[in-house]
Amino acid sequence: MSVVVVATITPQPEHADAVREAVLAAIPQVHAEPGCERYALHATRDGSLVMIEQWESPEALAVHGKAEALTTLGQRLEGKLAGAPDLMVLDAVPAGDDAKGAL
Repeated sequence: MSVVVVATITPQPEHADAVREAVLAAIPQVHAEPGCERYALHATRDGSLVMIEQWESPEALAVHGKAEALTTLGQRLEGKLAGAPDLMVLDAVPAGDDAKGAL
């Protein structure tokens, strides 16, 4: 079963553009990782960035956690965030229409 992750990244206001650019640059590399089903960036109205991720399996997510793209991104974000990224790993609770009730 797929694993869904919601990662919230809050840049320091003076680094908002640099953080956004760094995350955008990492996306194509992550899309090419084995097991990546979704890696979609969203912006909140308060300036935070929210990544909605879907991974083929817990093992694929574990590999992503050690992948070069994520390591490089972490280096590029160093000193530019308001705090550590907030990560939520979710288990689907399918309901209703199969196509709409779960990622």
